Amino acid sequence: MTKIKGKNDGPGGRNEHYDIGNRKNVPRRNAVAEVKRGEHPGAHVVKINNREYVRDNPDHSKKDNVNR
Repeated sequence: MTKIKGKNDGPGGRNEHYDIGNRKNVPRRNAVAEVKRGEHPGAHVVKINNREYVRDNPDHSKKDNVNR
């Protein structure tokens, strides 16, 4: 499974870009589209204030969360 890490680079610490595996600064809309297509089975999309973001599926580990 590919690791997804939020960059916290938007206003208020929102994730506007993500690092996905070896790919750096993937725009949020691209990351969301990849998750919706099922390319990252360990993640899902959430909608907050009418914006979609990538989140890790729940588990008991903090080390693999999108926002560490």
